[in-house]
Amino acid sequence: MIMADGPYLAAAKRLLDAAKLQGFSFERVAPGEDGPLRGELVTLEHQVVIYIGGFWEGCNAARSRRSSLIVPGEALVIDRVSGDALTVLHTVVTEWLPT
Repeated sequence: MIMADGPYLAAAKRLLDAAKLQGFSFERVAPGEDGPLRGELVTLEHQVVIYIGGFWEGCNAARSRRSSLIVPGEALVIDRVSGDALTVLHTVVTEWLPT
């Protein structure tokens, strides 16, 4: 169980703020203050979708190429990550997005 002001929660909030600064928009996809979050960022080259279902589990993200041309045999999803909120947010913010 996480304490309301614990270091893991504080780190996750900082990563969530960093994602917002990089252009992500987030929305709650279920009622409640702690309901799951869905975030999305669309750039000229990629679409990144994040789902934060819980702090320790139920989180994932996918980065897809945006293309008006579909090439047979070539997957649009180029990166995926799943795990806890810190792992998913850290991967997206530090590895997938330009700073």
